[in-house]
Amino acid sequence: MHREAVRTLEPRAFKIRLTAMKQYFESLDPDTILTHAKGPTGSLPLSDEILRQWTSGDIFGLTQSVGMGFDPRRVLGDQFLILSTQGGVRAPDGQPIALGYHTGHWEVGLLVQAAAEQICRHDGVPFAAFVSDPCDGRTQGTKGMFDSLPYRNDAAIVMRRLIRSLPQRKGVIGIATCDKGLPAMMMALAGTRHLANVLVPGGVTLPPTTGEDAGKVQTIGARYTKGEMTLEEASLEGCRACGTPGGGCQFLGTAATSQVVAEALGMTVPHAALAPSGQPIWTQLARDSADASLGMVERGETMADILTDDALFNAMLVHAAVGGSTNLLLHIPAIAHAAGLKRPDAAAFREINRLVPRFVDCLPNGPVGHPTVQMFLAGGVPEVALHLRRLGLLKTQARTVTGMTWDELLDRWETSPRREVCRDRLRDADGIDPDDVIMTPSVAKTRGLTSTVCFPTGNLCPEGSVIKATSIDPDVIDDDGVYRNCGRARVFVAERDAIAAIKGQTDRPIKAGDVIVLIGRGPIGCGMEETYQITSALKYLSFGKQVALITDARFSGVSTGACIGHVGPEALAGGPIAKVRDGDLIDIVIDRNEMIGHVNLVSEDPSMTAKQILNHRSPHPDLQVEPDMPDDTKLWAALQQVGGGTWGGCVYDVDDIVRKLRGDD
Repeated sequence: MHREAVRTLEPRAFKIRLTAMKQYFESLDPDTILTHAKGPTGSLPLSDEILRQWTSGDIFGLTQSVGMGFDPRRVLGDQFLILSTQGGVRAPDGQPIALGYHTGHWEVGLLVQAAAEQICRHDGVPFAAFVSDPCDGRTQGTKGMFDSLPYRNDAAIVMRRLIRSLPQRKGVIGIATCDKGLPAMMMALAGTRHLANVLVPGGVTLPPTTGEDAGKVQTIGARYTKGEMTLEEASLEGCRACGTPGGGCQFLGTAATSQVVAEALGMTVPHAALAPSGQPIWTQLARDSADASLGMVERGETMADILTDDALFNAMLVHAAVGGSTNLLLHIPAIAHAAGLKRPDAAAFREINRLVPRFVDCLPNGPVGHPTVQMFLAGGVPEVALHLRRLGLLKTQARTVTGMTWDELLDRWETSPRREVCRDRLRDADGIDPDDVIMTPSVAKTRGLTSTVCFPTGNLCPEGSVIKATSIDPDVIDDDGVYRNCGRARVFVAERDAIAAIKGQTDRPIKAGDVIVLIGRGPIGCGMEETYQITSALKYLSFGKQVALITDARFSGVSTGACIGHVGPEALAGGPIAKVRDGDLIDIVIDRNEMIGHVNLVSEDPSMTAKQILNHRSPHPDLQVEPDMPDDTKLWAALQQVGGGTWGGCVYDVDDIVRKLRGDD
């Protein structure tokens, strides 16, 4: 058994002495203790109809509103809920009073304020509620990662409960930024599709003027341990990676990809995803979104008019075109399920990835790897959609929250001053040609960009697996566009053991040509942790591109390399990956042209096939459910398994769960 290293911190001298505690019991000025107050002035604008027809809760809600200081003359205005993932407490000047978990929920209170002020300008009554979210970066390699994916379902449930608990609301303006809070918000808005809902993506943080991005900086421990950077370099890079205090990370990981997908679904106003956090163009999005929700009410439109099968198709299409995070294969089906639509399966994603190659050059993908703000300035989602329309692929009659179809929206975008100003700013400020960030598909092809997601099968993943094929290092791709690797397995049942071997802290360090097989890390094993600690180290270590990874866990959206995840069935569900042993020969082939591939155990025994070997073997002797896995996560794992597991989006299919509990199946 491995024990987590205990971190020791220098004790802080608080200078509190037992004798000083007498202050808690000293006398107080009785005149400062009030026993009653006047209450709000004025009177409620009640009517005979209100008193006879409204529920006591609706009437008491008015009392609560004026009790909080709202003008009683305005309380009968249309109610709109601004629901956000805000975290932390900021002073008026932006200085931290209490920290949030991450930059992604740190500044969004400014968006809440901007949206609320806009609602008030239209004589509406704004309400604000908050459901904060965790940071996947902060929990990498820790027990906190066991709660990361399960949090999404919990948050969506709480958000929907908050929406329903404001009975008079006409619309919801959902504000969220990052990996789990944003998909949860999208699920919540999709699940209350009878309302005039609009999503406000929380934008992105700027890259530092000099220094590493927030994805690369997460590897300083591995690089330092392997002697590839100094302590001074690690300290400096770790300090300056976040150029600004708010927004999601500077790469097209799960946070940024979710913003892009939300806009592609039509849930946002135009050119909303990836806006630079804290800037005027960013706060204006909140005001525009408030107007959009009000406009939907006036037109009698709801989220049900936006989230259609065509909208889902467009979202998957844009996901493929930008080279988005594989985690969206968990989130897009979950959003579809919440909206009452058919969940897209692996076959649907595969077909779309065959239709369109990636033509966006944005971190973590190459060939250059531009930060997300440069994708925004190059035109963002509307620019991507413009190319897709020219290819004849975009479902252009799908509607957006603006009331416009994509056809109408793109006609305006193509000649808009906003497009011209943003693209010119990218040229002038950074010396970047916008068409080098968002290319034409034909140019992208000449530069070696390929389709995004491939779904390998094989005797180790009979239900399938996922790899971001476009992000495999070109140096390990054969001339025919195929990645081939036949190497010896190094099997691990805990991520901490694998990372120790990568760092060279074990008797058998990972070396070029190895195939890391990490098992027992799916939903049943630990809540399906994200293994960016491993994939990032491999990317930035000199030998890393010569190492492959196969796992039943998932990857961060910023992961790159020959990393194959979502292996199904997972090891603890009886998947054959559980039976791999150290030294086994593993054959991996990923055809980036046809988007097909396989992951197979190779038999070296002339008397037995690989299938026979796997059938005769027992699971790995160290395989077990993570001992520290929380009960909450165990419950999540059981419930989502009934609803279709990872290939169904890890959702709670209530009808199936009820049937299972009744024993109907």
